[in-house]
Amino acid sequence: MFAAWGLRIATLGAFALGGWGAALADDAVADPGLTAVEGLRVGQFTYEERPTGCTVVLAESGAVGGVDVRGGAPATRETDLLRPHNMVQELHAVVLTGGSAYGLDAAGGVMRYLEERDVGFRVGAGVVPIVVGASLMDLGIGGSSKPRPDAGCGYRAAAAAGTGPVAQGNVGAGAGATVGKMGDRGSRMKGGLGSASHRLEQGPSAGLVVAALVAVNAVGDVIDPATGQVVAGVRGPNDELIDARKLLRSGLGRGRRAARREAGNRENTTIAVVATNAALTQAEATRVAQMAHDGLARSIVPSHTPGDGDTVFAIATGVLEGSADVSRIGALAAEVLADAVLNSVRHAESLPGILAVRDLP
Repeated sequence: MFAAWGLRIATLGAFALGGWGAALADDAVADPGLTAVEGLRVGQFTYEERPTGCTVVLAESGAVGGVDVRGGAPATRETDLLRPHNMVQELHAVVLTGGSAYGLDAAGGVMRYLEERDVGFRVGAGVVPIVVGASLMDLGIGGSSKPRPDAGCGYRAAAAAGTGPVAQGNVGAGAGATVGKMGDRGSRMKGGLGSASHRLEQGPSAGLVVAALVAVNAVGDVIDPATGQVVAGVRGPNDELIDARKLLRSGLGRGRRAARREAGNRENTTIAVVATNAALTQAEATRVAQMAHDGLARSIVPSHTPGDGDTVFAIATGVLEGSADVSRIGALAAEVLADAVLNSVRHAESLPGILAVRDLP
């Protein structure tokens, strides 16, 4: 039934799209996304049976990591390890996945992949790969709650990881993502996976790269911060974009009781990775993750709600020599994360009953 969505394993290049989508594909080639940061590889696995999957970011040489969780309903793994006062000061992979808490099993497959390559935190008996992660709620998208991302998903994504441009849209952790859930269930739109990067070519921070990767599965609408216009979100009866901000100010839209009556509309959470080639401490990486959340707040309205599990990981590979300007890196992380959010919905493709931006009238 869902074979038409296709099996996409490590689709690291841009999709081969026609018309408007072809321009997006060209842009994706120009901006590789998260893999613009030297020392990182990205791999993805998307199931054929229903739209769900996982996205893996590998830092096999080790990287400093931080995290900030702002949503009220997170599903995360090993986030305590990234607190600056704890012993382990580096990570080897970040896993973003669908499948709600079930999907956290994907990290086990990434651990196996890294252990086979002797990558991890050294212990007496060998290595323990430090694999952190977060998942979003896409159970039921495609008419079923199974399959769900598991260790096999994680292993396949890790094995397929590369340094090419990151595929966007209906892939990996973004395959079953949706946005605009403040209206009725049928008014939501397709979210997805997005990525973006920025490189400074001049000034004292020349050579600095900051990039982001995000799976957008939000309660709220996606807003273009540059124009204030709604790009994707809750739709009206003629597929017009209603604007969640107007619903909030008017007192209309779905409230807590309505959401409880229809649990299917609580399939939320935006999960992201921001990365830089600068050298940061774990405390500094944590600050960058905190500042990067501003990118979600600018591009998703509302964000960080009790029904979202919004989580941002930060990675610093330390390839760039010299002191790091943490304020600049954090501010750029917010900018590129907002860009990645926009890319996620602009590259998304419609699913049965769930319209994508490209198919709006």
